[in-house]
Amino acid sequence: MLVLLIGGAAGWNYLRPIPAVTPVAQLPASELVPGSPPALPWPAPGSGAVSVSGLGFIATSGNEQAIPAESVTKVMTALLILEDKPLAKDSAGPTLTMSEVDVQSYLTDAANLESVVPVVVGEQLTELQLLEGLLIPSANNYSQTLARWDSGSVAAFVVKMNARAAALHLDHTKFADTSGASPQTVSTPSDLVTLGITAMKQEVFAQVVAMGQIVLPVAGTVYNVDRTLGQSGIVGIKTGSGLGSGANFLFAATLTVDGFPITVYGCVMGLPTLDAAFASSRSLIGVMQSALHVRKVIARNDIVATITTAWGAQSNVVSSVDVNLVEWPGMALRERFLTGPIVIDNPIAPGTREGTEHLVLGDYSLDVPVVTADPLYPPGRLWRLTRISQ
Repeated sequence: MLVLLIGGAAGWNYLRPIPAVTPVAQLPASELVPGSPPALPWPAPGSGAVSVSGLGFIATSGNEQAIPAESVTKVMTALLILEDKPLAKDSAGPTLTMSEVDVQSYLTDAANLESVVPVVVGEQLTELQLLEGLLIPSANNYSQTLARWDSGSVAAFVVKMNARAAALHLDHTKFADTSGASPQTVSTPSDLVTLGITAMKQEVFAQVVAMGQIVLPVAGTVYNVDRTLGQSGIVGIKTGSGLGSGANFLFAATLTVDGFPITVYGCVMGLPTLDAAFASSRSLIGVMQSALHVRKVIARNDIVATITTAWGAQSNVVSSVDVNLVEWPGMALRERFLTGPIVIDNPIAPGTREGTEHLVLGDYSLDVPVVTADPLYPPGRLWRLTRISQ
């Protein structure tokens, strides 16, 4: 009887489930980026906001209020057109024939001393040419032609503009027209930066705003109102001025930071002239470039966690990649190891995915795949027979 009892207990012990193992994180939960953030040269008068690709918003001037967006409005017009009527790179898209309505839009806008590009009845312009005329010489009349083509009427297109603004959470932006000629079309630097980042993800948009000049069938050669292209790394995006409320400039600039290409975005609003807006933008870019750094926060094969089993098997869990992050002084880098319990009922080979290291810095988040560094084997027979409580 005693032998049967011992044998039964040993068999029960052997057949019990293998206990799960939870890896133990080895990296700190948070750390501060060294240094203090610099004082940014915000425009005075005026307001501004800046952001960095791979990091998110850096700062604002703190005095933002919704003011006329002026011709920066055309960024939303172009974005909606490209979303509704996508253009492949190097494609001109469909051709539109200018009508009496298009010519009347030109004449009316010209009489109001707005920014226009001349058109004539029967002139043929491709979608790409209309976008170029909209964004480079900043033709108000082209914005209306594009709106009618897309939605049937300017009013219907404006409804779509406001719906897209709501979807982007541009809470301080209101569109009353397609060009920004209306003082009721208002926004803030932060909202316009968000809009600009979204628009620059459209390859054709980014290509157009980086052009210094174009040739149109009737108008001939026209030039980009953005006179800063190529200065301080600026690659676009859009100017706005002329309503007596000051000049605005939404910009993107590609910089080299510690050997890595980084794109910074910014917007200044309410400056007295476009030249002042350009100078303010260049000053902001210069200070940002000197303060930004790229650091390898995790190297490939760095230990992220450890696995230790009750039967003596061990392995480190390591990063499968190098992780380089753009950093701004004073920001907090937060890390969290994400995984579930591991049941080792079969051998686990080195390089097996066993969780994720989740990093958050600013508005940016990244999930880094982590893998086992060493083989892990299930418990042996003796341990399974003689274990206590596990």
